[in-house]
Amino acid sequence: MKRVYMDHASATPVKKPVIEAMVPYFDEYFGNPSTVYDMGSKIKEVIEAQREKVARLIGAKASQIIFTSSGAEANNLAIKGVVFAGQKKGNHIVVSVIEHHSVINAARFFERMDYEVTFLPVDAHGLIDPERLAGAIRPETVLVSIMHANNEIGTIEPISTLSAICKKNGVIFHTDAVATVGNIPVDVNELGVDLLSLSGPSLGAPKGVGALYFRDRVRLMPLIHGGIQESGRRGGTENVPAIVGLGEASELASEAMPANMTHVKGLRDLLVADIHDRIDQIRQTGHPDIRLPGHASFCIGSIEGEALIFMLNRDGICANTGSACASKALKTSPVLVAIGIPPDLAQGSIVFTIGGSNTSDEVEYVLERLSVATEKLRSLSPIWREQKAA
Repeated sequence: MKRVYMDHASATPVKKPVIEAMVPYFDEYFGNPSTVYDMGSKIKEVIEAQREKVARLIGAKASQIIFTSSGAEANNLAIKGVVFAGQKKGNHIVVSVIEHHSVINAARFFERMDYEVTFLPVDAHGLIDPERLAGAIRPETVLVSIMHANNEIGTIEPISTLSAICKKNGVIFHTDAVATVGNIPVDVNELGVDLLSLSGPSLGAPKGVGALYFRDRVRLMPLIHGGIQESGRRGGTENVPAIVGLGEASELASEAMPANMTHVKGLRDLLVADIHDRIDQIRQTGHPDIRLPGHASFCIGSIEGEALIFMLNRDGICANTGSACASKALKTSPVLVAIGIPPDLAQGSIVFTIGGSNTSDEVEYVLERLSVATEKLRSLSPIWREQKAA
């Protein structure tokens, strides 16, 4: 059966050079980096070399990179680490309403500890209004966290503008850049952020590895207490093979980025242009222009998104209804509610995230099968039949 994978926001394939770089660290160089004999010290040097590679990808210094198990852990370390370390300053946090669950739930964790959390609304395209952020900041605000781009609707936020507002007010600013690092140019100095989270599976590294960038002099309370690993900011023996994979994938992503961006944007534009000709009562979500180059998201009237995904899967097509962390929740997406999509239309959401290996023939196949699946589901829908009869 033909297989077309268009869910690169959930996970990306690990390239052969990345796998080849990782393999020796499972059996040949298996020692503990914290040991003082040659095998351990040499592996420690390898870890530091990977830290430099990841840092280069985002314009940082190697000393500003902490390896984690995932983007979610990096988000938790950023939020909880800063807020716990800044208890004497205040008890107020600001996040947007469309953040990843790992940010939203970390903020709600502090709500239960009598912190105040402001959830910033977004406009119909999913953009944060800088004036709203400025108005939300108080003297007791400890942290602001706004994601760089949203995986569900593709919108890219004006992070440099938002971070400048926080800097002016002396507030630490964090951005979840899991959706952007490795896919579009990201420079922590141009963005002006104090902390930035990234994830291995989003840029061609294996699952189980991520990283947090932190600016010098940002105080972080560790989430995982242990030994001296990661300069005392994250205890536990390092996942050396995965860290090597992240370093190698970072280099490959940097080299391939210009060509990859052009390629996936071309396919995305082809998909967007043709889908409106083939399916009526369909609405594109997110900003039409200020969005991730390979991201296309829609809400289709009178169908249920989960059913559509299952039907496409039978044709070998992998897509999603939104965030991979929420795709099985069977609830109306908070992100779509936040941008004003009516609940009944939001139930018909579908997201295509295109990668470098996708082709124009695959886009055509997706459009063909999507049209057939939509027609089939609508034929079973009483709501659709009533609309057609009216």
